[in-house]
Amino acid sequence: MRTERGRTAGSPVPGPVAAPGRDRGIDALRVVAILGVVLGHWLVTALVVDGGPAHVASPLRAAPGLAPASWVFQTLALFFFVGGAVTARGRGGGAGSGGGAAAGGRRAWLSARLHRLFRPVLVLVAAWSALLIGAVLWQYTPGLSRSVDAFTAAVRSRTVLKLVASPLWFLLVYAALTLAQPLVRRLHPGWPLAVVVAVDLGRFAFGAPGWIGWINLGAGWLVPYCLGAAWSRGRLRSARSGWVMLAGGLGAAVVLTGRLGYPVSMVGVPGQGISNLNPPTLAAVAFGIGQCGLALLILPSLRRAMDRARPWRAVTAVNRSAMTVFLWHQTSLLLVSLLVPGVMVGLQTVPDGASWLAARLLWLPVFAAGLAGCVAVFHRFERPPPPPPRSPAPARRAHVAA
Repeated sequence: MRTERGRTAGSPVPGPVAAPGRDRGIDALRVVAILGVVLGHWLVTALVVDGGPAHVASPLRAAPGLAPASWVFQTLALFFFVGGAVTARGRGGGAGSGGGAAAGGRRAWLSARLHRLFRPVLVLVAAWSALLIGAVLWQYTPGLSRSVDAFTAAVRSRTVLKLVASPLWFLLVYAALTLAQPLVRRLHPGWPLAVVVAVDLGRFAFGAPGWIGWINLGAGWLVPYCLGAAWSRGRLRSARSGWVMLAGGLGAAVVLTGRLGYPVSMVGVPGQGISNLNPPTLAAVAFGIGQCGLALLILPSLRRAMDRARPWRAVTAVNRSAMTVFLWHQTSLLLVSLLVPGVMVGLQTVPDGASWLAARLLWLPVFAAGLAGCVAVFHRFERPPPPPPRSPAPARRAHVAA
């Protein structure tokens, strides 16, 4: 029951009201996943502008010893774990749903969820399409400004457009798993894990064509998704489950990267022959299992932290703009890199190791300011559309007619 100024009966703190049955710890995990992806991209992605065409480089290529740090910021498995948990607990197919009314509820829930996913995508595509059209038209006008010429040339480049579109692959996989939720919500995580093992054996041990690795794009992320769904059904609730997943997953990832030739980096590195993400490998999936185990262990602490007003307000604010933050954080990096004049160390220069990374840390607040501007402009498109006006009840219509 709602009470005064954002309180609920029995709520320990003032602030935004959580929906009935909502797990604040899961909301906090989603924010951890978002911040991990954003910071990871900002730290290891450099748009190099050194007089030639803009190109992407990574400090992990110049300093391979920094590769283990990528394990801190690779949080995509948490996204899918939270997605599986929320979808299975929501009206999209929770236990006890059935009948025509339940089916209608599932359809409405699914429609709202997909709307939340893809409406911000359409806005991103529209904004960048307008910018691209302007850049194409500019190249056919007399050059009025060298800086504008350089900016429009970069906007037209495949490198920049690929970075803008890079978050979209995740949404396609996430949406596909959401649509398939009635089929996979009770699937044991061991089955998709077995598919990942078979695919990697085929690729790396038996000479199968490389394209079969893309099977892991679905199977690999289905593993943490199914773990989240299992958690929502009341399984994996003990600390022992968390420790087994943490030790087993991270232990397997260490063996795979240290002994069996898998890359140490859990993010893509330009020029690297094999990537743990494109497509996902067994090492990335094992690491994701360990990460989900760690999430289960810290979930009680996160819930206690969310009982305080200030952390819960911050988590609520990020979650309300989660899709906007995810879609526009690369745009913020690109715009800052292209609009700041000159060639600044840690921004447009070739990442050459720890010194570049130290300089990049100073640019993070600038990226954050650019992202805050994007969120201020575009987060309104993440809100659900207003419901259609309800027609008067028959008695009310008769009364009005009379």
